[in-house]
Amino acid sequence: MNTFPTLKTGAVAQYPAKKTGTYSTQILRFVDGSEQRFGDYAAPLHTWTIQLSLLDETEMHQIRELFRTQTGGSGEFSFTDPHTGTVYANCSLDNGTLVETFDAEMRGQTQLIVRENRP
Repeated sequence: MNTFPTLKTGAVAQYPAKKTGTYSTQILRFVDGSEQRFGDYAAPLHTWTIQLSLLDETEMHQIRELFRTQTGGSGEFSFTDPHTGTVYANCSLDNGTLVETFDAEMRGQTQLIVRENRP
């Protein structure tokens, strides 16, 4: 299985790194107007928005290769949460396209959205 690449600093993300958790709740509405709610899963699904800047050509190449080998968002890889250090083994990219810019040498930037998948 692939692993999300680390930067030359050893980090997987730069600040600010945004993390969200999403729960799934099913709601059954009855004829009398009452409701019954229950969760589909106990733990949230995590999503990280990874903004990367001041990347050199090697780091941009690693990101590009991850995107290529994942064929966008259809593959899976392991990702280390930059906030807690927890490794999530089943993640995918949520980006349909990879937008990258180079302003100058060692000035590459891009943004990736990593989402945790349910096994």
